[in-house]
Amino acid sequence: MNSIVSFIASPAGRIIRVLAGLMLMAWGILGVGGNEGYIIAGVGALPLLTGLFNVCLFAPLLGYPLSGAKVKAGNN
Repeated sequence: MNSIVSFIASPAGRIIRVLAGLMLMAWGILGVGGNEGYIIAGVGALPLLTGLFNVCLFAPLLGYPLSGAKVKAGNN
């Protein structure tokens, strides 16, 4: 299994994606502001949601399932 995909599907990978998403959203809304800030916050929602719902968007590009649970189980 690809080490990047297995890390992204791991609990540590999920936590990092959630934190990165929250930081991007906070920076966009509080730091940048305006329309640009809302765009950055919208981009930050992607890693936040993929971490919360255990979805690995890069896995299908490498031939693995979209679900992080299936990646961890080795069902490809």
